[in-house]
Amino acid sequence: MTNASAAAGTTTTAAATTSDASGEPWAGRSHAELAELTRELLMAGHLIDRSGMPHAISLFGREGMADVAIKEWMAASPVYTKRMQRLLGFEGDTVETIFKGMQWDIGAPHEFLDFRFTVIDDHHGTFHLDHCGALMDVEPMGEDYVTAMCHDIEDPTFDATAIASNPYAQVRPVHRPPRQPADRNPHCEWTVTIVPEAEPLPIPAEAIQLGTTLGAQLPLPGPYASLPDTDGWNAYDAPMDPDLVTERFSSAALARIMDELALQGHLLSHAYLIQIAERAGGEQAAEVGVKQAVGIAGVTTKRLVRAFDIQPDLEGIAAVLAVHPLLLPRSYVSTTVERRDGELRVAFLPCPASEEDDGLTWPALLTHADGHRMIEVVAGCTAPQARVVVAPPAEGELAAWTISIDPDGEPYAEPSEVLLTEFSTGALFEFQRRG
Repeated sequence: MTNASAAAGTTTTAAATTSDASGEPWAGRSHAELAELTRELLMAGHLIDRSGMPHAISLFGREGMADVAIKEWMAASPVYTKRMQRLLGFEGDTVETIFKGMQWDIGAPHEFLDFRFTVIDDHHGTFHLDHCGALMDVEPMGEDYVTAMCHDIEDPTFDATAIASNPYAQVRPVHRPPRQPADRNPHCEWTVTIVPEAEPLPIPAEAIQLGTTLGAQLPLPGPYASLPDTDGWNAYDAPMDPDLVTERFSSAALARIMDELALQGHLLSHAYLIQIAERAGGEQAAEVGVKQAVGIAGVTTKRLVRAFDIQPDLEGIAAVLAVHPLLLPRSYVSTTVERRDGELRVAFLPCPASEEDDGLTWPALLTHADGHRMIEVVAGCTAPQARVVVAPPAEGELAAWTISIDPDGEPYAEPSEVLLTEFSTGALFEFQRRG
């Protein structure tokens, strides 16, 4: 880890956000609010691909997009699945371990992908999806896209997810889309079997490559002393809960989980951009990375604003910036947000996310010529009359912006990247289950 990472973090003024002076993004929040934020970060992670894949299709076509997706998930999933196992204390080699990991995967936000798991014994289990939001998104595009997602992509990536627990695990379909008949439920069904005599699956080369990054090697989040650890579980070492909701976990545990979920998003997007760069070059990947970040940042902002009734003013913008996964976790992304003379000043500082060798992380791309668009979309989707101006960075800063409200100005025009991402039904999906 670099020296700069030791100082990584975000500071905000008390007037702008509920974060406390220590810079902890989750401090001062109720258990119910933390549980809701955790669901939102899971959804934000899932929608990353909904933001990125249209650009892959534009560059490489449907088959090229599928190849990008396969290698992206085979890179990221084994890395972050093992990290989450360690964080919540459920490492093992059983089917139950695999299912617990899937419950905390940003590829499967609770309810939107309604996985129903059954553990038969340590070596056998099944799962089906009562509702698959990803299928709802892709079915209107035709059977070729459904087959690409539910066959071409899922076959290798389900195994890559399982390999974090057991290289002898085999995830195999009982049935899956295209649906026959067209309204078939459950949407799909799979078996998971651990076959000790089988040839073990190797760790994907893409996962080995991603595992060398600063993000993959980031220390696990430490305890949050400012939050209670007596209002729920602090680990997931109990038997698997097939109806898991985020409220099961303590406030302190939810804070750590959210830090990991935000990091999962950075690992996934980094893996995606590595694949774009290998096919189209680094500059093209940087341009796509900004577009991907703008799309997901805007949709995530709109979901946060609705979920927490955030007001369209500077305080609201600061509140969104404080919990937006684009700028989390603070051990990986270092920013400051300060209230100054009727405006906000946002700055990006050296940190692990800025120091990855290839520069293909969303935070690193804040310094790109179009990087200001990421801050602009968060501000504009919170307060339509917000105005973002690129500011001269001070000593020790990599980039800076000022945000003001112009009550007489034209409302912010949401960019096409946000509209593309809103093609997903996840953009407006409403969670129903609460603990």
